[in-house]
Amino acid sequence: MKKLLLSLALVAGLGLAANAQKKDPAMGGSKIGVGADFAFPMGDAGDAYKFGVGGSLNFQAPIASKLNFVGEAGYLTFSGKEVTVMGLTYKQPSYGSVPVKAGVRYFLAENFYAQGQLGASFSTEKGGSTAFVYAPSLGVEFPVADKMAIDLGARYEGWSNNGTLSFIGVRAALNFGL
Repeated sequence: MKKLLLSLALVAGLGLAANAQKKDPAMGGSKIGVGADFAFPMGDAGDAYKFGVGGSLNFQAPIASKLNFVGEAGYLTFSGKEVTVMGLTYKQPSYGSVPVKAGVRYFLAENFYAQGQLGASFSTEKGGSTAFVYAPSLGVEFPVADKMAIDLGARYEGWSNNGTLSFIGVRAALNFGL
């Protein structure tokens, strides 16, 4: 009887292990993600702006095992701080921009990834300019249903154009499999 129970437990354990090896449908294939973005300015940008908030649309497509192409576009607006220059205090106006980025996402483990993106940020302000964007990030993407996953990521993002506006960005998104 003990051998029978042990054999059944072993078979059940092997079945669970085999089932765990199957890739979750939410983690494979092409995906579209809709997310909320939050930005915490650093350096000189932190002296002029309080924080940034916006949204983004993300597209992922597999290009190799554990490696996805990533394209992303969104809108981000920064609210200005009160700034004192040579004894005069004024409120820095808010600043809006449309960042467009492309890069790769490599899954370090089933759900954890490292990502790198390059692109451009187009100012929505009158007389604004375009900046070069670079954004390395780390994140986790975990399935919540068939062909649906929650994506949480943190990144350092820099916008270079006659100086650098840099910030720590946080993105919370819902990805839908295609």
